[in-house]
Amino acid sequence: MSELAVPSAPGFRLNGWHVLAMIVGFFAVVITVDVSFAVMAYRTHPGEVSVTPYEDGLIYDRKIAQLKAQQALGWQAAAEAAPAAVVVLMVDAAGRPIAGLSITGKLERPATEAGRIVLKFRETAPGRYQAAARGLTGAWDLSAQAEGSARAGFELERRLTWP
Repeated sequence: MSELAVPSAPGFRLNGWHVLAMIVGFFAVVITVDVSFAVMAYRTHPGEVSVTPYEDGLIYDRKIAQLKAQQALGWQAAAEAAPAAVVVLMVDAAGRPIAGLSITGKLERPATEAGRIVLKFRETAPGRYQAAARGLTGAWDLSAQAEGSARAGFELERRLTWP
């Protein structure tokens, strides 16, 4: 006959308390890490974009009012990158060239303020204004302001590209 095996001493046995402790421990670690990351994120950037939000809002309101007045004028502008120059064409609501404007502007690189160029436009033909811009290559952002004799203002922004 064969011998009967005697059961050995019981080892570790997983029961309900162990499972509960593992689940509570898991969620405690997850919550601790989440709270730590949230605190670090808030300390590095609290979400404040501007230190003068009210004043920025007032400036924005003035800009909106200026754009509405500009739209009421009915003027239209086009800008082009000419060899060694920037050309701005201005027409009124009827498509007639607008002569006698005073236009100033600046060229900036799209990603940086380095290399900013201030432009002074002169009228070369009715409604055609030109400013010297030598040795430019690549993309540049044009911001220009035009003022008429009746203090009518017009702002334009265009991206120009030179070869």
